[in-house]
Amino acid sequence: MNRPATPPEGLRARKKAQTRSTIQEEALRLFLSQGYESTTVDEIARAAGVSSMTFFRHFPTKESVVESDDYDPLIVRLIERRPPREHPLEALHHALTEGLAAVYATDRDALLVRTRLILTTPALRARLWENQHTTERMLATALASRSGQVPDLQLRVLVSAALAALTTTLAIWVEGDGEAHLPTLVDKAFLALRPGPALRRALPDTSGGGPPPAGACG
Repeated sequence: MNRPATPPEGLRARKKAQTRSTIQEEALRLFLSQGYESTTVDEIARAAGVSSMTFFRHFPTKESVVESDDYDPLIVRLIERRPPREHPLEALHHALTEGLAAVYATDRDALLVRTRLILTTPALRARLWENQHTTERMLATALASRSGQVPDLQLRVLVSAALAALTTTLAIWVEGDGEAHLPTLVDKAFLALRPGPALRRALPDTSGGGPPPAGACG
């Protein structure tokens, strides 16, 4: 008896990713042309050539079609590749810069549209803190796991500060209509997070190597 043909797992995954990408592209196009609040899930689904049920299989809410991306898992993987004894701020800087450079090179326009929508749409902006809190815990856990530890207060504060700096940088980038080079802005933001020599001398060294010298990266 012949078995029904089924597409290989790799092909199914690619088709699923393509459908998800098409839904997001059409959603952003509609949000730009007629406004976020005025656009319905049914309209997005029709524009993408899928059913509303298919939309919800990929995105649980209309908000998530703007918020969802693969950036956080990518940053976690990049953090896990950093040397265990590298200072957390240095490791996070490298991971964020490398991940952002990849997204910026291929999806700069979509990133600009999505970020502008999130910052200017009340329903999306209200969810920003919740999403950032989830990201903070994820990145802090990845940083701590490099040395078999669990995130402590110091590490979580450091990650929270870095994410706040990143959010501010994205806001400035959007305010300038995306004309500035975003990875360069992120480097400048991380430089601002590094303590000056006087403050650094007053801080206890709890990492084994201390924070990297100001201006050493970027």
